Amino acid sequence: MDEEKMIEDLILNGGLEVAGIDVETGELLYTFTDKLKDVNPELHKEFTNYFHSEMMSLWVNGFIEMDVTGENPQVFITDKAMDESEISKLSKENRLTLKEIIKNYLK
Repeated sequence: MDEEKMIEDLILNGGLEVAGIDVETGELLYTFTDKLKDVNPELHKEFTNYFHSEMMSLWVNGFIEMDVTGENPQVFITDKAMDESEISKLSKENRLTLKEIIKNYLK
């Protein structure tokens, strides 16, 4: 299945939704929904592993602090995560992950 068809199927089945537009490229940005684990369990597993890898990278590089000892692990944003000169040094993937973390943190 090609990528465009897969995205369409995920949207129609509720596993994916449009999140916005990338200001640099003009491309649509998507976010997975909680339904993804039912719609496509394998993709859900891959995305979860990817997200954990991104979180570890941001933690190792000092952009977030984590307390994973409790029942509900907590993530804290560091001052470095608000420093545009530091953020610009991150990969595009890390920048997008950090942006999502900050967006959810500020809710």
